[in-house]
Amino acid sequence: MPPSLRDASYVWDILEEARHVLEFTAGLTFEEYRSRRVVNAAVERCIEIIGEAARRLSDEFKATHPSIPWAKIVAQRNVLVHEYRDVRHEKIWQVVTEELPPLIDALKTALPPLPPDQEAGR
Repeated sequence: MPPSLRDASYVWDILEEARHVLEFTAGLTFEEYRSRRVVNAAVERCIEIIGEAARRLSDEFKATHPSIPWAKIVAQRNVLVHEYRDVRHEKIWQVVTEELPPLIDALKTALPPLPPDQEAGR
């Protein structure tokens, strides 16, 4: 797969997972979020996928979108995967409420265009 298609695929993965997080947490307060283990697990898994997809983006793509905090996104994934005992619900809630909405907006404008043959299939 050419790098531009690979990058587009990873950006779509990030967008999809970020939208899932917002769907899972819609209407919840922090206290409600914290008390719902299934929601915690789903949100954390989505953030792991977001971080993994960000890690796999090409350096060229990341360099053309320096306003997106790629290293921070990957670092959050690493905490969830490797330092799972140190996960702070407050930090995850901050990601959900403060960081994902602007990330979604930034990625919508950064999304590489699909080739004409793939665009027709959508």
